[in-house]
Amino acid sequence: MIRVDALYRYPVKGFTPERRDSLVIQDDGRVQGDRSLVFRFADALEPADATFPKSRGLALMTFPTLARIDLTFDDKTQTLRLRVDDIDVEGDLSDSGRQRLSEAVTAYLRTTSDAKLLDADGILPLDLLGDGRTARFQDRPRGFVSLHGAASVGALDATVPAPVDDRRFRSNIVVEGTAAWAELDWSGRVRIGDVEFAVQKPIERCAAITANPDTGVRDARLLRVLTTQFGQDEPTLGILLLPVDGGGTIREGDEVVVDA
Repeated sequence: MIRVDALYRYPVKGFTPERRDSLVIQDDGRVQGDRSLVFRFADALEPADATFPKSRGLALMTFPTLARIDLTFDDKTQTLRLRVDDIDVEGDLSDSGRQRLSEAVTAYLRTTSDAKLLDADGILPLDLLGDGRTARFQDRPRGFVSLHGAASVGALDATVPAPVDDRRFRSNIVVEGTAAWAELDWSGRVRIGDVEFAVQKPIERCAAITANPDTGVRDARLLRVLTTQFGQDEPTLGILLLPVDGGGTIREGDEVVVDA
């Protein structure tokens, strides 16, 4: 039997996840509160829609040391907390709170191997955008819910010396009970708990997966491994889903039924 092994939400685009017992899937195909905030570069235009490329703000793809930041977001108080090394900063979404959080992230990055990237034209000062509720800053206009199988990550972990776990792949849903890579062959409908999804397409991966989520160091050439050792045309792990007849709530432990 296939079941939901873990659920993740990413309050701040390009940063570390929160593990959740449940996720609310919105009717528009996004996870409630997912990528609802972003640290925008100084020269980036504020988006007019729900699309925001990684190149316009802080993201693991370019700043791998962001992986070391422990992040939590309190939905009730609309408060973001960032913890790393000696930094432990909490701020709400008022102007002063946003500034305090932006300055804390900048101060941390100044101590890392990514510090020189901050000196490029148009990066600083950072600006924290978003209302903390609206899933707004996805890479793709349609949003999507992302899923991968734990066995696929396990197969990849077995091929490289560096530790590889689910966190590198930034999916919303991790399932257990499948063979490695089986989810790439899914098509048609997938029911998770009470929510029915339509499979959209596989997920082509970027350099973010090469960063160790504990150290922030690029320690595994996973893009090359996926194409050479697993014979993929493009480095791929996981799939994108959209709800069929409206959203709902999915929970850790829910059964997953594939109607391929």
